[in-house]
Amino acid sequence: MTDVTIDDRRAAPAGIGFFEKYLTIWVALCIVAGIALGYLFPGLVGVVAGAEIARVNLPVAVLIWLMIVPMLLKVDFASMAKIGSYWRGIGVTLFINWAIKPFSMALLGWLFVGWLFRPFLPAEQIESYIAGLIILAAAPCTAMVFVWSALTRGEPNFTLSQVALNDAIMVVAFAPIVGLLLGLSAITVPWDTLVLSVVLYIVLPVTVAQAVRARLLSTGGRAALDRLLARMQPLSLLALLATLILLFAFQGGQIVAQPAVIALLAVPILFQVYLNSGLAYLLNRLSGERHCVAGPSALIGASNFFELAVAAAIALFGLESGAALATVVGVLVEVPVMLSVVWIVNRSKGWYERGPRVRPER
Repeated sequence: MTDVTIDDRRAAPAGIGFFEKYLTIWVALCIVAGIALGYLFPGLVGVVAGAEIARVNLPVAVLIWLMIVPMLLKVDFASMAKIGSYWRGIGVTLFINWAIKPFSMALLGWLFVGWLFRPFLPAEQIESYIAGLIILAAAPCTAMVFVWSALTRGEPNFTLSQVALNDAIMVVAFAPIVGLLLGLSAITVPWDTLVLSVVLYIVLPVTVAQAVRARLLSTGGRAALDRLLARMQPLSLLALLATLILLFAFQGGQIVAQPAVIALLAVPILFQVYLNSGLAYLLNRLSGERHCVAGPSALIGASNFFELAVAAAIALFGLESGAALATVVGVLVEVPVMLSVVWIVNRSKGWYERGPRVRPER
């Protein structure tokens, strides 16, 4: 295989779309729109915030479903039958995603937010910010990793198998890990709300998406599924933007008063991405795994399922919480940071393949 970098214009159309490429810009525009909405129409924003059941905001829940279901429609759980072919990469990624990533983010949150940056942050939101960072790191990315894998010329069967396996694990592991780490960070865990969030934002969407997927494939084949995904994709992106606007409508006052908060919250997220992607990349090299598996493994190990994180933070702590803001900061930095990891993975391919145990590309 020839080296492909993110600067290769020919790779862009097949790997990353116009919206995904400029996601940071859209998020920045949502910040402006949300703050303006909260300032100009506080009554309307208050009505939206009050539409909730068991601390789950109903308008946001609908938007989150519109974001998540199209992504889950792409996941083929039958692909997990191929896991044995990539056992080294699967093992490394699972280790990073579930044994390292949530705990390293908790440590980085306590280090930066709870200690180094404490004098510069609102005292009443410190624990909530840490909680948001933990929630952000507790769920591996489901959708955007297909983009990152394509940009590194990753093995598509490995990527699909890994995503399917992570989604299956999330159903049972997300709530216990979040509950454990929030308990350690002195946050009172509303277990009923956390379990409801898992059911509402993981179990039900996975079930619905897989039922729809099976129905479409049985009646119209892959072409029918692709047509539905094409129709739903714009709606999913609009739902993401609408959710962000609502978040910033409620966070606007805090952002205007302390704009440095976003920059400070981004620091532990950046450390977490480079730490976990680098560790996954090196472990794959030491295990002798091929580069086309190591690339997506590193990217899956570092990226976050921010749609789920935003939903869980809102359900657990509310739209106006520091936890919700922390998860939104994750959205803000996701694309530029992950593109930098793609660049590193592609540029280091020659070094990687000089590893004594690395198997050659097939």
